[in-house]
This record gives sequence, structure tokens and C-alpha cells, in this order.
Amino acid sequence: MSNNPIHVIGGGLAGSEAAWQIAQAGVPVILHEMRPVRGTDAHQTDQLAELVCSNSFRADDWAGNAVGLLHAEMRALNSVIMACGDAHQVPAGGALAVDREGFSQAVTARLLAHPLVTVAREEVAGLPPQDWDSVIISTGPLTSPALSQAILERTGEGQLSFFDAIAPIVNFDSIDMDVAWRQSRYDKVGPGGDAAAYINCPMDKAQYEAFIDALLAGPKSEFKDWEHVPYFDGCLPIEVMAERGRETLRHGPMKPVGLTNAHRPDDKPYAVVQLRQDNALGTLWNMVGFQTKLKHGAQTDIFRMIPGLEKAVFARLGGLHRNTFINSPRLLDGQLRLKVEPRLRFAGQVTGVEGYVESAAVGLLAGRFAAAERLGRPLAPPPATTALGGLIGHITGGHLDGGAGSFQPMNINYGLLPPLEPPKRDAEGRRLGAKERGRTKKRLMGERALADLAAWMGVERPLAAE
Repeated sequence: MSNNPIHVIGGGLAGSEAAWQIAQAGVPVILHEMRPVRGTDAHQTDQLAELVCSNSFRADDWAGNAVGLLHAEMRALNSVIMACGDAHQVPAGGALAVDREGFSQAVTARLLAHPLVTVAREEVAGLPPQDWDSVIISTGPLTSPALSQAILERTGEGQLSFFDAIAPIVNFDSIDMDVAWRQSRYDKVGPGGDAAAYINCPMDKAQYEAFIDALLAGPKSEFKDWEHVPYFDGCLPIEVMAERGRETLRHGPMKPVGLTNAHRPDDKPYAVVQLRQDNALGTLWNMVGFQTKLKHGAQTDIFRMIPGLEKAVFARLGGLHRNTFINSPRLLDGQLRLKVEPRLRFAGQVTGVEGYVESAAVGLLAGRFAAAERLGRPLAPPPATTALGGLIGHITGGHLDGGAGSFQPMNINYGLLPPLEPPKRDAEGRRLGAKERGRTKKRLMGERALADLAAWMGVERPLAAE
């Protein structure tokens, strides 16, 4: 067992959480943060774990919301991010929102006060020295150009993904399959031997015209001044395509050729929206070619105009913004180590998760994996039934490769967890309605996750979720 410190590069939420978990395990850690030596376009202070956008950690209900379940799991694992968030909470209804200055100051103070944590204010401009035998890279969406280039060269990737071009993802069980049908274009058999790899949602001409009108009129999000996000022909937002001509989408991602409506074979669709399976569980389906800058509220309204998606539940909405993340399913193993150089781990948003809490959660896991390895106590990833397990599963193998650019950042959502069939009747035998079944399903998934996390932790009693 080596006494060398573990190095963490990047003092955001993921890096701060990773450093805390390592130190709490009894292993020395050096946290490298380039601010204030080198600033970024987005940060305003030199504090660790600075919140650069919203001050919300989103819903805090473990029994009814996937991010709330992630909160509960992280609290059970002594997360410094959750502890400081709870200590600096501000009113936000059912959400956990924090006083951003108090929060980051608290995280900074706790790390600086820990006897096993050293904070080095310096930029790591390139791959870490070879004598750093255990490193966690958690540099987030604003990874420095020098480090980005070094990662590119070491991984052999053509490029890091500097921009999200995100299409919405829909929960399978919210798609109306009495309207939609399964079929690949021209019944072409794919690599997996499936000639029905897509879900197809048909539109007649009136529906298509109304959809185009809504796209053109819908409110769009603006880029931040520092993002400098270009449009590429391969990932144009659908509203930009619609602006180029009303028929553009019908001859692009919504072309109806090679498809026959299984429910009405004699009716030729005027346009078709296709969804492609996005994860190995088959619970999540990606809207093909539907990357967009529409504001989120507008997206739900407009996309539910699509036949078959009237009651769609979105695991992720679309977007296009500045980011830096690696092709984690190809590059990382189940311990978040770089396959070609296992001394390097990655954590946080650079791995392909979206959101403050998700970034911190991956930092928590990376820190625990690194500390366990240093102590000679190998640690298996958390069960796939947990929110933590669902996240790591997504970034290290749960995503189905749909070609270049198909892997995109993801928030935690129930679609990343193995499905669970809720009871149709309550304890008294009363038949449950759809909404009650939905609420029951979420609570049961939460109970299953917390029980399985307790077993993974070696805790005999149930975890306290509140």
C-alpha cells in the first residue's frame, strides 16, 4: 500500500466531493484548483464548489423524484456537498436551494480544515506527472485548453465533445404504442439483428404544419456570451432547420420514406418522428435529430403535439450549449478509470453527467474508488438499482452507441434504473389509478434503492431517507 497522496484536479463540486471522500477514508489528498491563478469566463470567486448557474439542487423528495433519491443516497454516504447544502438551505418549496456564497464558503472551509487535505492553487497544464500514481480529473465543462489537448492525445479520440447537441429522451412506458409502431426504415436489419429498432410516430399534413408553426413561434434559449457555440450541419437545432424552409424537416429527420404504419397500413404518413433506443434497459428512447434550443417549457408543449407522445414523460429535454465531456462508455471502466491509463480517473460533468448533484455524485464515487484502491480494499460499484448505480451505469456502459455524438450528458432519472412493476391494487384491494400507480412505483423504486445501498455499504438497518 502506497502512502503517496491521491491528486484531484479541479475544485468544483465533483472535485471537492472526491477530495472529501478520500480524506474521510484516511488517505491524504491534494486538490489542485487553478483559480485564482487562472480564471474562467463563468466563475466569479476563488471558492471551491462555486455554483456558477442556478442555486438549486432540485427536488428533495426521495420517494417521488429521482434526484431526491440521489440526495438521500449521498447523505447516507457522508457527502460534504449535501451536508453543506443542507446547512445553507434557503426556501424553495419542495426543492433544495442554497445560499450560493454560504454554501461554497462552507465547502471550502471544511476541506481546508481537514488534516489530510492540501489545496494547491495551480493549473495542471497537461497530463499529470507519471509519479502521480492515482489522479482524479474533475475539471468540468470549462476544462483548460492545455489539459483538453492532453486528454485528446492520450485517449486517441478525434475530439472531445466541446458542445452538447442534446435531443430529448422519452420514457418508453409513456409512449402510446396504439399510435406509434416499431419498424426500421425499409425494415433494414441493424447490427443487433433487429429490423424494428425504431419507434415511429406518424403525422398527417395538418399535424405537421401545426408542428412547424409551433417550432417557429416557440421561445428559444440564448447562448451565454462566453459559450461561442457554433451550429454544425450535422447537429442543427430542429427550429433552425424549420427556419430554412417548411419542408426541410420532412426531408430530413422527419422523412416518412421506407415506413409503413402498422396500425393503418393503407395511410401514408406525411412525416414521421423516429425514436431510437438509448439505453440497454430499453426504458429510454431518444428523439432522433431533435436537438433544440427551445426553452424547456415550450419543448414539453410542442413535442406532446406529436401523435403517440401526447402523454410523454421526458427523462431529458433538448439543448445545445458549451460543454466538455469525454466518450465515457468507450474510454472508462466500471471504476471510472481511463482504460488506456488506469492511474487516471474521471469524475463530474466531464464524464457525461448533467447537473450539480449528479456531478458531485460521480465525484463521490470516484473518491471512494480511489481511496479503496489505495487502501487495498477493492470496492465494487453500487447496485444498478440505486441512483448512484444508475448514473455510473449510464456513463460506463448503459448507453447504447448510436454512432458519433450519440453519447450525451444525462441527469439522473428513473429510466436509468431497472424497471419495477407497481401493484395494481392497494393493501385493501382497491384498484389504483394511473397516477397512484406512478407514485407507488417511484416510492417502491426509492425503497429498493435505499435497501440495496444499505447492503452495499454493509449496513444492516434500513437507511434513513429523510
